[in-house]
Amino acid sequence: MSRSVLVTGASKGIGRAIARQLAADGFVTGVHYHHDVAGAQQTLDDIVAAGGAGRLLQFDVSNRQQCRDVLEQDNDVYGPWYGLVSNAGIARDAAFPALSEDDWDQVIHTNLDSFYNVIQPCIMPMISARQGGRIITLSSVSGLMGNRGQVNYSAAKAGIIGATKALAIELAKRKITVNCIAPGLIDTGMIEMEATALKEAMSLIPMKRMGQTEEVAGLARYLMSDIAGYVTRQVISINGGML
Repeated sequence: MSRSVLVTGASKGIGRAIARQLAADGFVTGVHYHHDVAGAQQTLDDIVAAGGAGRLLQFDVSNRQQCRDVLEQDNDVYGPWYGLVSNAGIARDAAFPALSEDDWDQVIHTNLDSFYNVIQPCIMPMISARQGGRIITLSSVSGLMGNRGQVNYSAAKAGIIGATKALAIELAKRKITVNCIAPGLIDTGMIEMEATALKEAMSLIPMKRMGQTEEVAGLARYLMSDIAGYVTRQVISINGGML
């Protein structure tokens, strides 16, 4: 029986690359999206064209009840997930004095609350299956070192690191590993930075280039694999030597 994995935020960027990579490794891949159905369908089409299998799931990761309803219904039909990749997130940058309440709330709800909203409903079915499992969360170098204009984003991503480490302790005896990937500057094709800011960011990267989504997906591939069974409670930053 094929193992299944859920990748949130899989309609583009890092999430799409991870979904395609895991599907290529034989996982039945849940392609999650919120608004971008066309992007999610493209991800699924790519998976199927490459000989893989998957399905679409639509919900708002910041909406706790919606997450629970969709994930419980999916479990009733397809059974428990073997792996989860909590990737979906947003950024709303501003200097802290100008940061609105809504920008704070939306980033925290989407990036941090989603850890609970998505993972918690899936845990007991995973445990009950007695097959072990893999959970991968996505943080950021901003969660490790902070970043100007990203107090909200840095707070959320740092919170993910703490939650990941704590959950890893709880689930270790169940043979469910929990690890965090903290990407640096990654070329998702949607970088929205002024030329000066981009130049400044690049100056902090010894490798003098942005990372590729496929490089992040390669790390996720390893962490999801059987050979990574003794790797848990780790934060691995893929950042070109930025820190």
